[in-house]
Amino acid sequence: MTSDASHRDDLTRLVFDGSYEQTHADIKETLLDPIFDAREGLTLREAGLLAYERSRFLHGKLERPTEIVRTPRRLFALAEWPSLLDVSTFSLLMVHYNLCFGTVLEHGADRPDVKDYVDELDGLKSFGPYMATELGYGNNVAALRTEAVYDRADESFVLNTPDPLAQKFMSYSGFGDIPKIAVVMARLIADGKDHGVFPFLVRISDEHGLCEGVHAAACPEKPVQGLDNGVTWFDHVRIPRRNLLMGDMAGFDEDGTFRPAPGNQRKRFLRAMSRIQPGRLCVSSSAVGAGRASVYIALRYAAQRLTNAPGRPDTPIIEYRSHQAALFPALAKVYAMTFLLNHAKREFLRSPHDISADLNNLISITKALSTWEMTDVIATCRERCGAQGIFSANRIADYGSLLQGLVTAEGDNQVLLATTAAQMLAGRDATDERTVPAPGGRDLLEPGFHSELLHYREDSLLRQARTAMTDGPDDQTYFDAWNGNVNTALDMARTKGVRIALEHFRAAADDARSDVVRTALGDLASLYALTEIDRHSGWYLARGAMTGQQVKEIPARIDGLCVRLLPHASMLIDGFQLTPELLRAPIAADDYVSAFQRLAGAAPATAPVTAERS
Repeated sequence: MTSDASHRDDLTRLVFDGSYEQTHADIKETLLDPIFDAREGLTLREAGLLAYERSRFLHGKLERPTEIVRTPRRLFALAEWPSLLDVSTFSLLMVHYNLCFGTVLEHGADRPDVKDYVDELDGLKSFGPYMATELGYGNNVAALRTEAVYDRADESFVLNTPDPLAQKFMSYSGFGDIPKIAVVMARLIADGKDHGVFPFLVRISDEHGLCEGVHAAACPEKPVQGLDNGVTWFDHVRIPRRNLLMGDMAGFDEDGTFRPAPGNQRKRFLRAMSRIQPGRLCVSSSAVGAGRASVYIALRYAAQRLTNAPGRPDTPIIEYRSHQAALFPALAKVYAMTFLLNHAKREFLRSPHDISADLNNLISITKALSTWEMTDVIATCRERCGAQGIFSANRIADYGSLLQGLVTAEGDNQVLLATTAAQMLAGRDATDERTVPAPGGRDLLEPGFHSELLHYREDSLLRQARTAMTDGPDDQTYFDAWNGNVNTALDMARTKGVRIALEHFRAAADDARSDVVRTALGDLASLYALTEIDRHSGWYLARGAMTGQQVKEIPARIDGLCVRLLPHASMLIDGFQLTPELLRAPIAADDYVSAFQRLAGAAPATAPVTAERS
């Protein structure tokens, strides 16, 4: 396998969008500290407390949260790296930095009356949970039931949980002796009128335990993540008026009357929940980072793991076409999602405070597609590493648990993508309907053919769902129309994500500075495209967009691409800026047998043990 420093640097530039040295490098270096070494035998509580300790350590080594939140690229980098070593530390940091403290900064940073809260959270003297989701209202956050009733007489709010459905769900409240100040989303009631959901600052606990009127119960245990997720409820907790993070969403008259800003409740609610969009990019950053690490570990192991092949003893398993057919498409997906995510980040950075409908759709599609794709990548890598893939020490299994959470975080993927698809159907396209691509004489490796096919499928599915919803029977309700077409709409939105990812994959390949990198990325982009087209080859065939011969040839062309990519596999993962020293995964080491023996305490007393064969 070939690799060269200039090729690695070129790939690093493309993977990290030219920002590795200034944005990522020091965070990665901080993770080399022994505090991030693996700890065997911890209880879930001990693992959770360790995550708090590691979060404080990172906070002390990096710039303050105020600076990180106001520098989105830095926030996204902080989302990407810690989860490679501790899933729980990532979760804590993102909730504190982005959701809680980000909300405080957006809606209260310039207010002298909340400076003490800002300083406390900025100095991590208290951790900041974010309490939006309720036990009975998971995705429908606008329907939250927790109430904050304004008492004009003493200028305070009374925060209360009216029933079990309104208990706050999954936020970090289980460790009651860790100081915490939460952002709590609650329905503001003033002068008997419901003004919708607003964010409030609420002290949940101090070093002595939960504060008066605050109650919490730990959620059941979950794999890998030993954090203190809990169910939290409030019994008429009185908080001062200043704790309302109203920003430009409301104000108070001199006589204490509450005045919401002009506009409807939904607009104010979306403004209050503005940290969700960068949060989705943080989630995608962590997911794609875990996918890169999984492929890196699996390919390094595959280059060393020896087997007895027919007529060829001591053959690395990466030489098998069957192994390549699993790991190389996984590598292609990782690169595709990397470039899709880079595109979404760039678009966000152009307008971080004014999220258009198109940008919101792009962020949502990126979050859903990247977390789903990386779930598949990690599962493939774990399986291709055999029994070694099961051990937490080799990381990949833990990444699988991470992705289970990320698929749900910041909006459950299925619901998020369905909402996005519905918005796309409600729009009106300025472009004409796409004609069926003419497949005759087209090469299956032709980039233009890939693009035409994906564009055609996306457009066809959109028009199919839109027509079916508007041309149904007269007595058809909107729910019936939507429910009958939701799966087509979901497929359309996913195809759009794949098409955008491929476009930016191709653009990155064209931007490579060396022919070697350009060719390798071009082949990897073709592998991604063919793998996706193969998923729906019957659909294309039925519509005359592909010939029967082309469909029959896809497996052989995928196989041929894997053969071409084999010499470049090491180079392609070197661009991820990962090292065995960082990941501390024995099977990613230069000598995985010795590394695993050291971990297990099984170093031989006499002759060294040769690589295992099967």
